[in-house]
Amino acid sequence: MDHIRAVPDGAPSPGAPSGAAPADTTAGELATLLQRSSRGDEGAFAQVYDATSSRAYGLALRVVRNPAHAEEVVQEAYLDAWRSSTRYDPARGSALGWLLTIVHRKAVDRVRSAEAATQRDATYHRETQPVDHDQTAEAAHASLEAQRVRGAVSTLTAVQREAVELAFFGGYTHTEVATMLDVPVGTAKTRIRDGLIRLRDAMGVGS
Repeated sequence: MDHIRAVPDGAPSPGAPSGAAPADTTAGELATLLQRSSRGDEGAFAQVYDATSSRAYGLALRVVRNPAHAEEVVQEAYLDAWRSSTRYDPARGSALGWLLTIVHRKAVDRVRSAEAATQRDATYHRETQPVDHDQTAEAAHASLEAQRVRGAVSTLTAVQREAVELAFFGGYTHTEVATMLDVPVGTAKTRIRDGLIRLRDAMGVGS
């Protein structure tokens, strides 16, 4: 992704070094590169970027739905990955899964920030325009429903929330979710199903 190669100040620039890692870098090689990055190896981090940036950009774009915003999300995610690479633990998952989790979190944060700005604008508009009783009641209902959803999501376990967010907020298939989380497809399906059941129970659907 040549158009997103520049990284913000504070991280090495992942310009194409000689011997840059190919896109088919194995999971073990990627984990080793990330561990070298945690020791300040800028060349290793550039190879991590070369091997994973296309996947990262694709994920970010599917979540934020805006190419410019997706590029910014990827830059922020790789800067975060460089700074926090010492926290990567191969025993807890693949390097690609760890990176894509950071990208997804940044992308969701960007969407939520944009939604918050939109909501502030909408609130200002409502407060500066005459509003009848029915519109007020509808807005109050929507706000309460959003609070219920946020509250229900907070009851999920970390693995359930991650799987559900990728599947329903990110729009990924079960197979894609399994690949990103580096787990079998059956495990991904189970996490998504269990998460949805818990969401339903938390929201009182069907009660």
